[in-house]
Amino acid sequence: MREVNLSGIDLNLLVALDALLAERSVTRAAERVGLSQPAMSRALGRLRALFGDRLLVRSSAGLVPTPRAEALAPRLRAVLAEVGRIVQPPAFDPATHQGTARIGMPDYLGLLVLPALLHRLEREAPGLDIVLAPPRAGTLAELEAGDLDLAVGNFPQVPAGFFGRTVMTDGFACLARRGHPALAGPLTPQIFAGLRHALITIRDDRSPGAVDEALGRLGLTRRIALRVPNFLAAPLIVAETDLILTLPRRLAHWLAGRADVQVVEPPLELGTFSITQLWHERRHDDPEHAWLRATLASAITPTG
Repeated sequence: MREVNLSGIDLNLLVALDALLAERSVTRAAERVGLSQPAMSRALGRLRALFGDRLLVRSSAGLVPTPRAEALAPRLRAVLAEVGRIVQPPAFDPATHQGTARIGMPDYLGLLVLPALLHRLEREAPGLDIVLAPPRAGTLAELEAGDLDLAVGNFPQVPAGFFGRTVMTDGFACLARRGHPALAGPLTPQIFAGLRHALITIRDDRSPGAVDEALGRLGLTRRIALRVPNFLAAPLIVAETDLILTLPRRLAHWLAGRADVQVVEPPLELGTFSITQLWHERRHDDPEHAWLRATLASAITPTG
């Protein structure tokens, strides 16, 4: 059997043939597919040349198919139906979906977001499992490769080839143990700078953060007595020491209700920052991914 070069065939002719076989009339077939009667007549001529068969011939009852056309009809309907399924957007039903979503986010965001997200998944997508990955230098590459489905964090710039959606804006607050002696009176920038500080460093990055930049504008520096790589160890250590810790405001208030610490307003203008969902463009039009993005965003309350 010789191989057919499909690039040289107008596949719209198959749609025309399907209409002709169904309607047995050039006029009605033209109306069915939105062509003029002369255009459908020309399509029938091209079909006859393509198949090497007259396909439909006139009779006293109108057009009737040749044996070749009768044999083609069921196969043609099946092929066109399959093409329709191929180009139709894939359906996604969260209630029946089985799978795993891999999300990169800091541990503190997991604390704030996951309880509401998991309650929603239990109701709406009980077969969807969540795997969290910590932030790391290769997050963008993992998103691009499909090793991560979504990243959530502070991404000031959305790189080319990615999409981003801001899902939360947060500020900063400080934590100190209850009864900390430095908090008996007003906390000035000078007193604040003179305290022993804890710092959360997710990555090995020694560049100045918001606190050091704000102190620098006042000609002040601070001593960082402790660096820890996650958001949960530092507050527990602060509760047992005279260290002071600056961290996201939502997390500070969350921890104040669960550890022996108090929230302290920093005596500096530290500004705010945005938390963004980030994903690669290869997943942008995927219905499952779109549902995950919307569901995760809805799990984040607008205020801390």
